[in-house]
Amino acid sequence: ALRACSDDEKKIVLPRFFKTGKGEYGEGDRFMGVVVPDTRKVAKEYAGVSREVIEALLESEWHECRLCSLLILVERCRKHPEETVSFYLEHTKGINNWDLVDQSAPYILGRYLVHEEDRSILYRLAGSDNMWEQRIAVVSTLALIRDNQFNDTMKLAGMFLDTRHDLLQKAVGWMLREVGKRDERTLKDFLDRHCLQMPRTMLRYAIEKFTPEQRAHYMRRSL
Repeated sequence: ALRACSDDEKKIVLPRFFKTGKGEYGEGDRFMGVVVPDTRKVAKEYAGVSREVIEALLESEWHECRLCSLLILVERCRKHPEETVSFYLEHTKGINNWDLVDQSAPYILGRYLVHEEDRSILYRLAGSDNMWEQRIAVVSTLALIRDNQFNDTMKLAGMFLDTRHDLLQKAVGWMLREVGKRDERTLKDFLDRHCLQMPRTMLRYAIEKFTPEQRAHYMRRSL
């Protein structure tokens, strides 16, 4: 079904967009040339497939197969949260690009944690040597932010102030910005304490919704 949606032009464009060249973050990833809306349609059509099929998709060399499996898991998580989260965490090896993280982490792990007191899994992932697992930890907190729970986001942001990974800097800045959209004082308190330590990419993402004057204030302080 995915192959039937393949587009020859996208086969060329997508590997470039997701940086699959040597030394780039997506090195070696392969693309069929299927756009996300079509992948979503396939995932919806085959939402009832077995665990074995989902596992095979998530272990596939093809990016779109892995995304399809994750979109199926997002739907499964609504009815079977604990089972789905457990499966998700057992298969993080296949969640190895920013879109795969962003399309799944808030809606599987994050949604599950909204009503859970034990958030230790976030810190286990954050302490991983794998940058994608670290991004899963950070982006999962989007679900918490949307429930006006900011503590874990702020703690994780503090843990990654010295990260050199561009995609992790962006993820942390993005989550800080989301906090600021709901509670600007919380974001400003964090910036006032840490803007001198923050990588500039992280800072730029965090203050994107500020006024030009506010952005200039924090950018000057970070010099």
